[in-house]
Amino acid sequence: MKPIFIAGPCVIESAELLDTVAQELVRLNAKYGIDIIFKSSFDKANRTSLHSFRGPGLEKGLQMLADVKSKYGLRILTDIHESWQAEPAGKVADVLQIPAFLCRQTDLLIAAAKTGRIVNIKKAQFLSGLDMKYPVQKAVESGAKEVWLTERGNCFGYNNLVVDFRNIPDMKTIVPTVVMDCTHSVQRPSAGNGKTVGDRKYVPMMAMAAKAFGATGYFFEVHPDPDKGLSDAANMLELDKLDNLIGEILK
Repeated sequence: MKPIFIAGPCVIESAELLDTVAQELVRLNAKYGIDIIFKSSFDKANRTSLHSFRGPGLEKGLQMLADVKSKYGLRILTDIHESWQAEPAGKVADVLQIPAFLCRQTDLLIAAAKTGRIVNIKKAQFLSGLDMKYPVQKAVESGAKEVWLTERGNCFGYNNLVVDFRNIPDMKTIVPTVVMDCTHSVQRPSAGNGKTVGDRKYVPMMAMAAKAFGATGYFFEVHPDPDKGLSDAANMLELDKLDNLIGEILK
């Protein structure tokens, strides 16, 4: 069975950006016989600085994601930060993502589960892989029919993340679908004078190491010109490098 792929710009910047990325994902789906899920955020509610770009907001953002779904036939993943966002987001998105910082928020998990959509819970930077059985239990007992877990590194020391790839097989004892977030795992949180920075050159290595540990999915934030991106610029993969990386993973 082919792995799950999730890709898209960190935050919705413009309709033109969404179109550019979606067109490439459609091409890659046809080339490799896969079904990449389109990801972008309508609101980045946990930016380091109050002055950082957050996105177009719920109503406009969901309409833009719905347009992508309608025009390109792509499945949609987006993240929610508050429980009241689950119902409207669930009408557009096929997968609702729970941010790592919020993975223990009971009301958020319950609301996502009640939509009937797939719930992708990102592992907190402060939890082990095995600790994620409790957020999964909350979602399943609240009616979620399918739950995924995503690895994105742990905090050790200041302004850095370390990935313990043993979390992948550990989380596979909880759910069958474990995704490696290959771009957020190369972040250096809050290390850039009021913003998060990182190093995208390690993204392919994160993917291949995750493959060796049995990951069943791969998450990539991509952008045609990452350095001009309005969120996670240092971590996003160049869109034109996604093709080769997917090909390497599928070998």
